[in-house]
Amino acid sequence: MQVKSEVTIKFSGSLPEAKPAENKKVEVSLTDQNGVVFTALINAKSWRKAETNTSEFADWAGAISGKLGQRTENGFEVVDAGLQIFEKKVKEPKPDAEVAVAEAAAAS
Repeated sequence: MQVKSEVTIKFSGSLPEAKPAENKKVEVSLTDQNGVVFTALINAKSWRKAETNTSEFADWAGAISGKLGQRTENGFEVVDAGLQIFEKKVKEPKPDAEVAVAEAAAAS
């Protein structure tokens, strides 16, 4: 049997702090709701793109994903990590829901 452990850490509100690292990378640490710290090395170019995206998007969410690495003192390493920033779109109410609400109001 072959098994892979992959992890995705989602965040929003602000970018985590990044420290310069070797080989054109930055080190990012994220702490989840249970106090587990995930540390990832992200390509510096990807990090700069993420900074640009977060300043351009009104509302956004981010995700760091990769392979679950070695256990550290406070959590885990995320190996071969990648970073994505997603723009959160405002969801428009469905027209059917508006008609149903209008009909319910008219019926009362």
